[in-house]
Amino acid sequence: MIPQSHFLILSAIIFCIGLFGALTRRNAIGILMSIELMINAANINLVTFNKFLGSPDGLGQVFALFEIALAAAACVVGLTLVISIYRNAKTIFIDKINLMKW
Repeated sequence: MIPQSHFLILSAIIFCIGLFGALTRRNAIGILMSIELMINAANINLVTFNKFLGSPDGLGQVFALFEIALAAAACVVGLTLVISIYRNAKTIFIDKINLMKW
């Protein structure tokens, strides 16, 4: 059996990769993908703590599935905003987007 610490280390590494990507990317789609990585790291934590510390009813796994559904909805909204901004500004680079410009 794989110990709990291995899962937590994996989750921390994935979260740090997502955080680094969200802070350093200039592309809006890359930032959305990095945020999804961070959400997946949180889901790994939920499932890990449910397996090793949780109740036998699988509440952590239910929360993880609920979070996956919420992340999918947030991704749809985020991509819709990116497409809308691209149609107006003709770019998806965060540095070049100025929504307050007249």
